[in-house]
Amino acid sequence: MTRIGIFGSGRVATVLATQLATVGHDVCVGTRDAAAASAKWSGPAVTFVEPAQAARQASLLINATPGDSSLERLGALREALDGKILVDVSNATRRGADGMPAGLCYPDSSLAERLQQALPGTRVVKTLNTMLFTVMANPRILQVPPSVFLSGNDKDAKAAVRELLQELGWQPGWIEDLGDVSTARGTEALILLVPSLLRSRGFAPFALTVAR
Repeated sequence: MTRIGIFGSGRVATVLATQLATVGHDVCVGTRDAAAASAKWSGPAVTFVEPAQAARQASLLINATPGDSSLERLGALREALDGKILVDVSNATRRGADGMPAGLCYPDSSLAERLQQALPGTRVVKTLNTMLFTVMANPRILQVPPSVFLSGNDKDAKAAVRELLQELGWQPGWIEDLGDVSTARGTEALILLVPSLLRSRGFAPFALTVAR
């Protein structure tokens, strides 16, 4: 059983915390208002702590904070995150007047790359950012097998994340290793498709897939 920390307490964090706890992991959710998040929680047993405490206690951490503020939030935890695996599932976007993504915060880079630069002692792996949050921990909800992508510099960290994805229901053949962390630019840019998909389909589950 791995101690997994999740930064954030929104829908993505909730979905991942629920499933990871269900399959037997010790999950702690790091959030700015741990008491409020704990009071609202109705899922399996997890603990709610301050982000710095989650960073210290867990060996593998998941960034599910809003992408436009992730760099600031996690950069402040540089020392505590040293030597850890950081799974980045967020997309950093500028919001339009309707609240939907209207552009990328890092058009010539990616959030994953910026996090790796800010946290040189941390092994950043980008994944799970090309789908609606409901698919992340339940890929079989879709009629067509979806794809999930890995981007990161450390092969051992990617191997650990691959195992974690399989625990979330992702079959080995659905997992595509794109290469180093710079390849996250491609998957992060796909967020710009989401507003149009949501307008036409609503919140019906969807994910990108590679036709095989």
